[in-house]
Amino acid sequence: MSTAKPSPLRAVAGLFLKLGTTAFGGPAAHIALMENEVVRRRQWLSREEFLDLLGMANLIPGPSSTELAIFIGYRQAGWRGLILGGVCFILPAALIVTAIAWAYVRYGKLPQCEAMLYGIKPVIIAVVLQALWTLAPGAVKNRWLAGLGAAAVGLSFTGVNPLLILLGAGALMAASQSWFRRAGNSAGFFLPAGWPVMVAAGAGAPLKLTSLFLFFLKVGAVLFGSGYVLLAFLRTDLVAHRHWLTENQLLDAVAVGQLTPGPVFTTATFIGYLLGGPQAALVATVGIFLPSFGLVAISGPLLPRLRRLRATGAFLDGVNVASVALLTVVAWQLGTAALVDGLTLTLAATALLALLRFKINSAWLILAGGVLGWLVR
Repeated sequence: MSTAKPSPLRAVAGLFLKLGTTAFGGPAAHIALMENEVVRRRQWLSREEFLDLLGMANLIPGPSSTELAIFIGYRQAGWRGLILGGVCFILPAALIVTAIAWAYVRYGKLPQCEAMLYGIKPVIIAVVLQALWTLAPGAVKNRWLAGLGAAAVGLSFTGVNPLLILLGAGALMAASQSWFRRAGNSAGFFLPAGWPVMVAAGAGAPLKLTSLFLFFLKVGAVLFGSGYVLLAFLRTDLVAHRHWLTENQLLDAVAVGQLTPGPVFTTATFIGYLLGGPQAALVATVGIFLPSFGLVAISGPLLPRLRRLRATGAFLDGVNVASVALLTVVAWQLGTAALVDGLTLTLAATALLALLRFKINSAWLILAGGVLGWLVR
């Protein structure tokens, strides 16, 4: 008796519901977990295809790991997969954050998560290192790309904007391709044009669901960078201009987005709940993630064509090696914060060995790390 494989839609839903529930550690860890699942375990994509999707996700505004989930859903199951992949990755995190927001509003403080995170963070470092181990050979194809990647690492450490690094690496590769190949026909390559900015209500305006939705729609449509960039963006508007939140409330909101599984941008869910309960939480969540679906829907069908063009293929090669370089810097930064003593170093090394040598599912290792951290602390 043969067992039928699940349909592409069910497979996409199952994978991203699992990741949305268990993927701690922020975008770098999410990307590493997705690479483990869709390249090595399920073989939905080759390493080169995965890197192309990652490069495109890094080039458009919004949360890169969520957009990568949407890209993968589209590649695996078409337009319905595009929607399902993103929704299933976002939904578990949004529900968890909503529950924490309810407790925060009721009791006035965050539940204690530090003990579990003490054990989870070293495992996340191992997951990121495993992703680098598998992605680097596909990105660093020659000495020129290796040098470009090293330059990208150096620029990232000096604080250069990640988007500038990605675009600069892609432009250099496209220019070198044109210089050396002397292609007869000049084919322009894709760059994300300035995404239309929806203007929200004026500073100090009273909270309405419409103005809340428009504000987070604007954030999702224009924001590049990490959760720290999101913190600066939200502080300027929500604390300084509109006075919707206090400094402490904003810091707690960003902490919840970073300490829970799934997208860091579920910070918006927490803020929405603080400002207007469950309905406002839903409005804020839809607002901040909606642009990602639109941007992937526009760029996703173009990606295979772009890869076939000589100039755009070189551009994507540059973006891919810069993406790996940025992931390397993130791994270093996360490592300095997570590997704080002998136990965390041992846990990270053990998890890395389990991933590389014994191919253990990273979700189980993350769960084990959380339990160990809780027991130790």
